[in-house]
Amino acid sequence: QRANQRVEILEDKDWEREWMQHYQPLQFGTRLWVCPSWLEPPDPSAVNLMLDPGLAFGTGTHPTTALCLRELDSLTLTGNTVIDYGCGSGILAVAALKLGAARALGVDNDPQALAASKDNASRNGIPAAALVVTLPEQVSHPEWMGTADVVIANILAGPLIALADTLLGFLRPGGTLLLSGLLQTQAEELSSHYSSRLPLRVVGEKEGWVCLRGTLPPT
Repeated sequence: QRANQRVEILEDKDWEREWMQHYQPLQFGTRLWVCPSWLEPPDPSAVNLMLDPGLAFGTGTHPTTALCLRELDSLTLTGNTVIDYGCGSGILAVAALKLGAARALGVDNDPQALAASKDNASRNGIPAAALVVTLPEQVSHPEWMGTADVVIANILAGPLIALADTLLGFLRPGGTLLLSGLLQTQAEELSSHYSSRLPLRVVGEKEGWVCLRGTLPPT
């Protein structure tokens, strides 16, 4: 068992070293840059998100993360409430807050992801009260259901279908839903599943992955 633990630790360190060696600042949309925390931002006047994901998923290099970041950059988020379901490193929730959102909820079933999200929020000067992170079973439903201006879920097609009621339940009337983590070939099935409650359309495609967006009809 000790040998296995040593292998896991070495694998983690190799992954981090590889990531640090090759990751460079990336621009998403017109305002937003995601920069490794150990490098200087190329444009100090931009909205710069300083990121150190640790061992949690989400660096901006995966096509689905890039698609979600571009969509966030295109939205007017000032004063908004945003929910990032499957938050990983917290990159999407922190980006939303840097782009003007007032508060965000990050949900993930991995405690390591929740720790990384808190660290990245702190690194970017986000007040502790502005980002709540929690496990799915510990979400305060009375506090968050029906409140979100934007709900983002960058996970996988299967969970996006299974979580439809939960994700839609977070939205206020007129709120925006962003779904990614799915392939172009899965877009029709996803759109069909949500269609009776919220029409979805493809708003971005990259390397065979897509991002879907829809607006909950006003009541």
